[in-house]
Amino acid sequence: MDVLAQEQLRLDAGVVDYVLLAIYFAFVLGIGFLARRSVSTSLDFFLSGRSLPAWVTGLAFIAANLGAIEIIGMSANGAEYGMPTMHYFWIGAVPAMLFLGVVMMPFYYGSKVRSVPEFMLRRFGKPAHLVNGISFALAQVLIAGVNLYLLGSIVNVLLGWELWLSVLVAALIVLSYITLGGLSAAIYNEVLQFFVIVAALLPLTLVGLHEVGGISGLVDRVSASPGGAEQLSAWPGTELTGFTNNILSVVGIVFGLGFVLSFGYWTTNFVEVQRAMASKSMSAAQRTPIIGAFPKLLIPFIVIIPGMIAAVVVQDLAVFKQTGEGAVDYNDALLLLMRDLLPNGILGVALAGLLASFMAGMAANLSSFNTVFTYDIWQSYVVKDRPDDYYLKMGRWVTVGATFGAVGTAFIAAGYENLMDYLQQLFSFFNAPLFATFILGMFWKRMTPTAGWVGLVLGTVSAVAVFALAETGVLNLPGQGASFVGAGVAFVVDIVVSVVVSFATRPKPVTELTGLVYSLTPKASRTASTTGEDAGWYRKPGLLAGIALLITILLNIIFG
Repeated sequence: MDVLAQEQLRLDAGVVDYVLLAIYFAFVLGIGFLARRSVSTSLDFFLSGRSLPAWVTGLAFIAANLGAIEIIGMSANGAEYGMPTMHYFWIGAVPAMLFLGVVMMPFYYGSKVRSVPEFMLRRFGKPAHLVNGISFALAQVLIAGVNLYLLGSIVNVLLGWELWLSVLVAALIVLSYITLGGLSAAIYNEVLQFFVIVAALLPLTLVGLHEVGGISGLVDRVSASPGGAEQLSAWPGTELTGFTNNILSVVGIVFGLGFVLSFGYWTTNFVEVQRAMASKSMSAAQRTPIIGAFPKLLIPFIVIIPGMIAAVVVQDLAVFKQTGEGAVDYNDALLLLMRDLLPNGILGVALAGLLASFMAGMAANLSSFNTVFTYDIWQSYVVKDRPDDYYLKMGRWVTVGATFGAVGTAFIAAGYENLMDYLQQLFSFFNAPLFATFILGMFWKRMTPTAGWVGLVLGTVSAVAVFALAETGVLNLPGQGASFVGAGVAFVVDIVVSVVVSFATRPKPVTELTGLVYSLTPKASRTASTTGEDAGWYRKPGLLAGIALLITILLNIIFG
């Protein structure tokens, strides 16, 4: 970030703002120290001893995703594309979250696996397990780097420190409480961070709407800005996808984002699934992503709308949108709006909210990375059959190593004008082919162990190939079209290769697939208890999911 950009983004924080930030950090570190007292085994450290209630894991589930990428990336998309960005929530998140809760959590929780790669081990064997473990670990270090870069950028803007120093300080803060309290520290901090984030973004949205003259004023000003009135309706979203044809754009959003990228992320990404696995019962595990779906439906209004407001209120950003030139870009939308509209005191809350979002995202990456690396790579292939205490200590050291890895990858993220482009590209590489392998293996008992890892590898290679063709100009895929197409290609290639290889190789015996394949798992094993703490209509996963789906459909109709 150059000197001019630093000066334009410098926030005029006062004593009150710094006091509020200090109080917030005291709470964060205090939760880490308190959580450490409940950690005595590796299961406590990595999965909170499977003891947490659904409302805690549900809020942590959504807060883990409400990281720097979500807040800054989605506000950047709001500034650049407008309402079509809503698709990342209403098409690209909620349906898959509901599917995870209703259909897939019974398999994850019921099988008592400690991670998603461990489920791959039981279904497909060691090669698929190792491929998934390594690819997941790599993805988490890269994504943690994005969160860390943005966290360091805020410290850089606030205090004027060099970016490298800001990144290191930010990394040490997150590292401290994850190393102390493991997943419990991460989850309870994520619950705190959820409320802090809402307390930060809601006032910013309301002040911003007042500044533009309410909703009608925003409509008028966005209509007159570059991109015009198309930014005010979610469909067909041609600027977002990069397709000029409306039908192709809708297909790209529904299949590329809504099916492949979304289901690939929410149903197989251990960062999210880990929160549900920490629940105290099958019913609580199923309700975790469903509870998270309700705030997920509303978050766009306090993330995307401020981005749209910034694009028409902040002069620096308006010039950038008009000309493509200037010392700021779309990633700065939220910071610029905070700089121009928030008074001292409220600015401190807003800064705490931004820092909370970045820390929640990075902590989620680290807590899932240390579990997968320790259990699925180190214990499985490097150092086997040691006492549990050894793996508990190893998990803490792995967290330290991952943090320094994220420091390195933070500077890769610095090269992207819109970080959501970078993030969606990573998802097309790692999540899309994994979802294809999962969904086929879960519903087709004939799929073989060899098909599990071959399909996964070739699916990933095909997504990387699409990215390379787009980068070199062979394929004209502007916006996030390359990630949508890459995800679709990866999914199709993985499915086709897996089917062909399955017919050429030997499947596992049917007796080894109980609890791993839908048709071979008794209904009783896939059904949550409705007695005791899980009794009551408001605790029925299917009913809650139906209500959330109905609201999703209504929102798409209203804002379509």
